[in-house]
Amino acid sequence: MSPAELDRRHYAMQGLVAEVSVMALDYFLRKESLGVTMKGDQDWLTVADGAVEAYLRERIAILFPDDTVIGEEGGGAASRATWIIDPIDGTANFARGDRNWCISVGLLVDRVPEIGIIAAPSLGETYSGRRGRGAMLNGVPIRASGGADIRRASIEMGWSKRVPLDDYLAMVRRAFEAGASVKRSASGALGLCHVANGRTDAYAERHINAWDVAAGMVIAGEAGAVTNDFFAGEGIAKGNPILCVAPGLAEALETITGIISRR
Repeated sequence: MSPAELDRRHYAMQGLVAEVSVMALDYFLRKESLGVTMKGDQDWLTVADGAVEAYLRERIAILFPDDTVIGEEGGGAASRATWIIDPIDGTANFARGDRNWCISVGLLVDRVPEIGIIAAPSLGETYSGRRGRGAMLNGVPIRASGGADIRRASIEMGWSKRVPLDDYLAMVRRAFEAGASVKRSASGALGLCHVANGRTDAYAERHINAWDVAAGMVIAGEAGAVTNDFFAGEGIAKGNPILCVAPGLAEALETITGIISRR
């Protein structure tokens, strides 16, 4: 895909994400409109999830008819150019009135993450990344932390019910024993963004889906963080572990998580 074609997609999606941010924030501020249901234990769904994804699918089909879409709610299949959408990442937060949620849209071309846009409307923050062109927060360049001492590190560890609870707790224990501070805020996409802007030093999760990380991997990578090869194997369709970390802490986090980064 030519740089001009990527430019057109980048600019168009920035506009579309701004539009759905207004839509999602309106739902968020009117709790009675959310129509909250459960897909499973701690697996939340709201009317906003479906509305945001449907809007983006419709516009992508008009603007880029040869591209395909994979969304958390509507599924889909990969092609040469694939948009990967999480309409509301952090839905449990969203449904409970917690502002830590976002809209995440990434573009893969030939399985390579090229464009990432993540908007957190209730926080007033929009992250954007383009492979080879840097990462921004509200138009200002961002960089991952220069941290290299695990005893001063702040890291986030996501939880997935696809992984045995004892495995997750053991990983958290190793991090605490190494001297790190550990937290969980329930949005993987924002977790990667917070590594990108240096609010945390690492994000790790033993299993996560493509729509949670496709955009964030571009943003974090362009901000100088290192990640594992998430899209290896069946990562697009079935998910994989994720490690996103400031370069100076990569070795320590590999030991703690067992996930190998691409340093």
